[in-house]
Amino acid sequence: RDQRTLAALSLLSRSDSFAEVAAPDQSVEETPRPAYSRMQASKLTLPGEQLDAGKPSPEQLLNVEISSLQFNQRLIDLAEDPAVPLLARIRFLAIFSSNIDEFFMVQVGSLKRSLAEGDVEPGVDGMGVHDLFDAVAIRLRYLSDRLRKCFEQSCLPQLREEGIRILRWSQTSPQDREYLKRYYEEQIFPLLTPHAITRAPGHPFPHIANLGLSLALMVRDADSGRLRFGTLALPPGASRFIRLEERLDFVPLEDVIRENLSGIYPGRSVEAAHCFRVTRAGDLELDEAHADDLLEAVEEEVKRRPFAGVVRLELERSMPRALRDLLQRELRLVSSSRGGGPGAAGIFEVDGMMDLTGLLEIAAIERPDLDYPSFEGVPAIDPDRDIFDALRERDILVHHPYDSFEHSTQRLLETAAVDSAVESIRITLYRAGGRSPVAAALIQAAQEGKRVDVFVELKARFDEERNVDWVRQLEAAGVHVVYGLVRLKTHAKTALIVRREGNAIRRYVHVGTGNYNATTARLYTDLGLLSADPDLGADLNDLFNELTGASSAPQTDFRQLLVAPNAMLHRFQSLIQREIEHAKAGKQARIRVKLNGLAYAKVVRDLYRASQAGVDIDLIIRGICTLRPGVPGLSDRIRVVAHAGRFLEHARIYNFANGGQEEYYIGSADWRPRNLRRRVEVVAPVTDEDSCRRLDRILQTELADETAWELGADGSYTRRTMQHGNPPSSAQDRFVAWTRDEQKWS
Repeated sequence: RDQRTLAALSLLSRSDSFAEVAAPDQSVEETPRPAYSRMQASKLTLPGEQLDAGKPSPEQLLNVEISSLQFNQRLIDLAEDPAVPLLARIRFLAIFSSNIDEFFMVQVGSLKRSLAEGDVEPGVDGMGVHDLFDAVAIRLRYLSDRLRKCFEQSCLPQLREEGIRILRWSQTSPQDREYLKRYYEEQIFPLLTPHAITRAPGHPFPHIANLGLSLALMVRDADSGRLRFGTLALPPGASRFIRLEERLDFVPLEDVIRENLSGIYPGRSVEAAHCFRVTRAGDLELDEAHADDLLEAVEEEVKRRPFAGVVRLELERSMPRALRDLLQRELRLVSSSRGGGPGAAGIFEVDGMMDLTGLLEIAAIERPDLDYPSFEGVPAIDPDRDIFDALRERDILVHHPYDSFEHSTQRLLETAAVDSAVESIRITLYRAGGRSPVAAALIQAAQEGKRVDVFVELKARFDEERNVDWVRQLEAAGVHVVYGLVRLKTHAKTALIVRREGNAIRRYVHVGTGNYNATTARLYTDLGLLSADPDLGADLNDLFNELTGASSAPQTDFRQLLVAPNAMLHRFQSLIQREIEHAKAGKQARIRVKLNGLAYAKVVRDLYRASQAGVDIDLIIRGICTLRPGVPGLSDRIRVVAHAGRFLEHARIYNFANGGQEEYYIGSADWRPRNLRRRVEVVAPVTDEDSCRRLDRILQTELADETAWELGADGSYTRRTMQHGNPPSSAQDRFVAWTRDEQKWS
C-alpha cells in the first residue's frame, strides 16, 4: 500500500511540473518547433524495428485517466487567469465541477468496478488499477483544493468588488432574514419532505439522489430527549441561490433551509444540519446482444441508473462523527447492491459551500462588462440566395460558432423540409438536445409527405432518456427511426438530402464534427462540409442503406468516405505510412491533426515511427493524449498543443502534406479505441480550394496560439503565456475578430 501511494505521489509530482518550452513566434505563418524533454532518453527510446513489431512499450504511453484530469486542470488554469473576464472565470469553475462529477461517475466508477471484480491487470501504459486509483485520488484532491482556493480567495473577493456578493446566513442583515423567511415559506417549504433514518421496519433508508444536495440532520425529541437522525433533500428544481430583492446579493439555498427547520420538526430541536452529496456510477450495464428491443432495454437500464453504486460522498468537514459514520455505513449498504460493494464510496470533506456547479447561476448575471463580449456567428451562405444553387456551385465549409449554425446546416435541413422537390432526408442524431429545430424540421418533412429516415443513437451517454423521447416523437410523426447497432455506437454526424431536379436526381450532403444541436453550436467549435459532390452523395447513400438495412457495422467499400469501425483505422495508418515514405524519399512530409483525444496505441506507434523517419507532426489535442512528444530518438519531431477557452474545442481536422499535394479531412472521429473500433464514425475529404485554405488557416492559427498549452515528454502541460509578458491573444480571439471584420471568410 505504501509503495502504491509513493508511486501515485511520484506521478502527481511529474504531472504538476512545468516543462521548459520556447515562446512561440507571434505570426500565424511561422510556428517554431521547440525541442524539449526532461525525461531520460534511455528510458523511453525504442528502436524503430521494435516499434514496427507491435504496440509502444508501457513507458512510452501516458495514462488516459491522468490525461483526462489534465484537461480539467486547464479549466482551473483559466479560472485562475486574471486576464479572463470575471464571470467567465466563475463559469469555468462551474464547468470544472460538473466535469469532475462526470469523471467520478464514469472513470472512477469503472476503476471501482474493476477493483470489485478483481480485474486489476495493468493497462497499456503499465499502470495497475491499484496504483492508478491512488494516483487519481490524490490528483482529484489536489484539483479540488485548487478549485476552492480559486473560488474563495480570488473570485469571491473580486465579485464583492464588483457589487456581487454571495452571502452566508451569518452575513445577512435582520431585514434580509425576514425577506428570506418569507421566500422560504412561500417558495421552498411546500417542496420539502424530511426522511427519518431509523431501523423501524416501516422506514427504509431513504434514497439519496445522484448529485443532489441534501442535509443530514440530528433532531432531539423535546419530551423523551431521544436523538433521531434524518435527511432532507434540497428541491431539485429550485434555484441554487436566492437573490435578495433588487441587489446583486445571493444566499445559498441550503443556508436558508438550514436556518428555518423548526417548521419541519415542530416540538423538536434540530441539533445539527450538515450538507452532503452523493455521486453514483453512471455507465449503463446494457446486455445488447440478448435484448429483444433495444429501446425498451435502454429505458429499463436508465431507470436503474439512480440506484447505481456510490463512488463519492461529499460532506461538510464540520459534520459530527455520528452523522458521518451513519451516512457512510448506510450508503455502503446501498452501493453494495450494484457496482461497488462495501467501501465503494470515497469520502471528500468540504470546507465552505458545496456543489459549485450551481455557480452557473452567478455566471449568468447580466453584467456585460464582466464577461466575454457578445458574439453572434455570421451566415456562411448569402441568406437571399437559394441554398441548393449555392451548393451546386461549390462545396461550403462552415466553422461554428463563427459561422452561424442556424444560417447554414439548420437552414439546409429546414429548407429541405418544405421544398417540394426534395424526396427524402436521412440523418444521424447523437445528441440533438432538448428543443431541437433540426428535429422539428424532420418532423415537418415527414408531415409534408417526404421519406424521412433518422438514426438516433440511444446509447449516447447521459442523453439516453432524451434520445428515447426523440424516438417516440419522431415515430409518432411518421418518421422511420432506427436506434442502434449491437455493441456499436453510431457517432457519425451525417445528413443526406435527395432532391429531384428536372429529370435528374441530385444528392446534397452534410458531414460534420459536431452534433445537430443548435444550442451547443453556439458554444462548441465545430466544422461541417456542405456539398453536392456526387461521390460523397453516393457514399452517404450506401452508408444509410447499411444503417437502416442491416444490424452490423457498414461493410461497403466507400469511394471517398473513411468509415469506422472496419476501414478508417487502416486508412489513417496508410496515410501516415505514406508520409513516412515521402520523408524517406526527401519529399515534403508533415502531419497536422486536430482532435478531442488521442489514445489508440497503434496510432501512437505509427506516429512515433513517422517522427523517427523525419516527418514533422503537429497535434492539437483538446483532451486525452497518451503520446509522449519530444522524446529523443522517439518523438523529437512531434509537438502536442492543447487549447481551452470561451468555446469548447470540438472540431476534428486531419492534414497530410503528401509530398506537396496536401490532403485535408474532417469528421466525427478521434484517434481513440472507442472511435476507431467501437463506433460508426465518418470522416470526409475536403477538396474545395477555398475550404482547404480555411482549414490551413485554422491549423496555423491554433498552433501559433499565444495562450495554448504544450505537452512535455513527462506528461506535464506548460502554458505559453507563462513564458512571456506580452498581452495574450488566443486563436478563438482571432477567429472572433476576423469574423467581425470580414463578416465572411475569404
